[in-house]
Amino acid sequence: MRTLVARLDSDGDVLLAGPAVRAAAAAGEVVLLCGPNGVRAAELLPGVSRIVEWECPWIVNPASEVRPVDIEAVIALVHGVRADVALVLTSFHQSPLPTALLLRLAGVPRIVARSTDYPGSLLDVRLRDDPDVPEAQRALEVARAAGFELPEGDDGRLAVLDPPRTSLEGPYVVVHPGATAPARTWSPDRWAKAVVALTAAGHRVVVTGGPDEVELTGHVAGACGTDLGGRTDFRELSGVLAGADAVVVGNTGPAHLAVAVGTPVVSLFAPVVPATRWAPHGKHVLLGDQNAPCRGTRARECPVPGHPCLDQIDPAAVVAAVAEVTA
Repeated sequence: MRTLVARLDSDGDVLLAGPAVRAAAAAGEVVLLCGPNGVRAAELLPGVSRIVEWECPWIVNPASEVRPVDIEAVIALVHGVRADVALVLTSFHQSPLPTALLLRLAGVPRIVARSTDYPGSLLDVRLRDDPDVPEAQRALEVARAAGFELPEGDDGRLAVLDPPRTSLEGPYVVVHPGATAPARTWSPDRWAKAVVALTAAGHRVVVTGGPDEVELTGHVAGACGTDLGGRTDFRELSGVLAGADAVVVGNTGPAHLAVAVGTPVVSLFAPVVPATRWAPHGKHVLLGDQNAPCRGTRARECPVPGHPCLDQIDPAAVVAAVAEVTA
């Protein structure tokens, strides 16, 4: 049995597909079709035999041009996979049908997805409902509809391959201030004040971020924190997170990576997307006004002046939340 799992979003989305991937892998080989922003996470997922990368123009932001030559290329690529079945995993605001059309044209004989829209002949198994449940559970339900179950002893939590050992000496708390959508994280000055507050409370603070976030992490670390901005790849970051007592982070991929390595999370969560679906799928404390005016807007830039849903959080609340999750 060869299963193609399509999850075309970013790192966090791919990590949340992990339980569904493991269920499919219990029955055979899994090929993961993912976007360029999800490859790093895909490489860490247990059960993935092969990764096929494709920048999907109806998923990525900013959207790329839809060109016939690109569509023909991905159809040929998927045809070469020779999948027996495909699982199309999407978020609640996305349609699986454009992807299902490509998979059908590529000759995939059986396609399973959740769709509130009429799929015609594009889907062989269609989940019609859209339950307000965590995304990882929602994806696992698609795998179960295809006939896959987690192996005995697998509790369905997020997981990654064993993280590497970090050279950092503990104990320490990780602060990860960046996010691809600015609306989903704290303002830089608030992060910097939190690092000062955590240090004053007796914590060693390590600040992490990608190569394009070094200016941000340097500002946030200041004179108190250890700045690792741009110094770790995604796998190395998993090791840093695994060694931490807690991770303080916005709604972004490293929050889910922290859960996958078993580290509790203090989540500064803006309600632009629902926390019931996207809050860390593991031990966490949620901070942020979930009834703020931006609720449910899916905004990437904060639509309310002053970013009140998060910037009204006092750094002392972060210190208290770290104490709670590490108790």
